[in-house]
Amino acid sequence: MDRLSEITFLLPATPESSSFLGELRSLLAKVAYTDFAGSADRGDGVVDRLTLTPPQPADARPVTTFQLADVAAPEVALGAGHSIGVWGGDTTDTPSLRASVEMTDLTRRLAGHVQRVDHTGVNVPACATSPEQWQDLVSALASASTMYRYPTGEEWPFVLPSTSDELVGGIRDFVVGREPRFELVYDQWLTQTQWQFALWTDLTRTELELLFPEPEGITFPGLEEIFRVVPVIHPWPGLGIRFDLCYRIDDGPSDWETGEWLITEGGRIR
Repeated sequence: MDRLSEITFLLPATPESSSFLGELRSLLAKVAYTDFAGSADRGDGVVDRLTLTPPQPADARPVTTFQLADVAAPEVALGAGHSIGVWGGDTTDTPSLRASVEMTDLTRRLAGHVQRVDHTGVNVPACATSPEQWQDLVSALASASTMYRYPTGEEWPFVLPSTSDELVGGIRDFVVGREPRFELVYDQWLTQTQWQFALWTDLTRTELELLFPEPEGITFPGLEEIFRVVPVIHPWPGLGIRFDLCYRIDDGPSDWETGEWLITEGGRIR
């Protein structure tokens, strides 16, 4: 069985992408398992690769990386020749998700408050992806990783980092640190590809509402008590990027943080 070892968010090698990656570095500066690398031949301190390695369990995979590459547009590489590119249809998209916050402003307001990365993800627009294409993508990922259904039935499967033994036998050890996870969403509402990044913060709901009042920040029905959504402005047509800012948890860990809920209630996809 092949093992998915890395999920890579690729950005065109341009000054705009370098700037975005630099802001991401600042945003995640307090995340202990983040590694930043620059080109050895430049020596200018500019980051062109950012790696998030799951802290628990030891040798869990996949890692998640962001890097500059020789690509015409952003894409997410999933190993074994699979990738998710950018599809841009009607760019008016869902009005509630229109971005009004610059990446530099997001980083400034959240400086020092991001503790961990819960998950990264890609929302695939159903209008551009047939059910057969969606199932092929899910099957390809599930065959190379520990992927679990979302327990309430939505098409939101999650890849949880796991060891090589867990890839074969499934996850039975519920620990904090199996992150970042990776979420796929078969989105019936969006008309373009969307990247999502869910970050654990040390801020309360009230504090995040004050930092990102509407329309800069919004909530999704049923998830109001968990995170605040902030779409950001960026230079790539046909792509939406949003940050889901999770509220501080004072009592834990929860069965979401350990993955127990996804694993026991959702069940593995094979």
